Amino acid sequence: MPVLPGAEPYRHEGGEVGVLLCHGFTGSPQSLRPWAEYLAERGLTVSLPLLPGHGTRWEDMALTGWQDWYAEVDRELRALTARCARVFVFGLSMGGALSLRLAARHGDAIAGLVVVNPANKVHGLSAYALPVARHLVRTTKGIASDIAKPGGEEVGYDRVPLHAAHSLRQFFRVVDGELPQVTQPLLLLHSPQDHVVPPADSARILSRVSSTDVTEILLEQSYHVATLDHDADRIFEESYAFIGRLAPSVGKEGTAAGG
Repeated sequence: MPVLPGAEPYRHEGGEVGVLLCHGFTGSPQSLRPWAEYLAERGLTVSLPLLPGHGTRWEDMALTGWQDWYAEVDRELRALTARCARVFVFGLSMGGALSLRLAARHGDAIAGLVVVNPANKVHGLSAYALPVARHLVRTTKGIASDIAKPGGEEVGYDRVPLHAAHSLRQFFRVVDGELPQVTQPLLLLHSPQDHVVPPADSARILSRVSSTDVTEILLEQSYHVATLDHDADRIFEESYAFIGRLAPSVGKEGTAAGG
């Protein structure tokens, strides 16, 4: 299947510091592309993969599960760590959960984490119906484009395949159990007004990780896809400053690369 326009993966060969960016459930690299390009322009090596089953049509996603999505970011992380001296992992929504699991499993191979509106649970009564409902109904309404900014559009599916949603629920349980193994510096940014992932998910994550270097920032002007919303520039700047604090050579590399 052809990839939807804008949903293509993105990679940039830069300096010795690398960043892996993980997009969200039913979304695509498009939601993180401006963030990835911002980092690339500052001399970083950047990898923004397209998760299996995403970026084409929902029928393709119905055939995938969390093991497929995680395997993709795990593979990309290993490639980055082989190429770079320091590696950071960034994620939006489910991408935040993928990032947290990478951190729990890879330890010191990851220098720091930045997560935006990270998801930790499938909420509501419908979550309990998923194991049965997925055999009766193929999809439910989509969650893409929860953006406050006028004209903001996310390239994602307008339907959620229930088999994939069921797998996502299982994945969140796995990640929740592994959160105490997350020890890396963590920058967590979340929107008080989020119609996809409630603030309770961020609170849960912050209460369970073992990281001692933790920064929480509220994105007051944005909804769920904050990386395409009013607070996008703040996310980009704060995340770059976070890298600069933990890998001081970054600013010098950016200058050497001509900005």
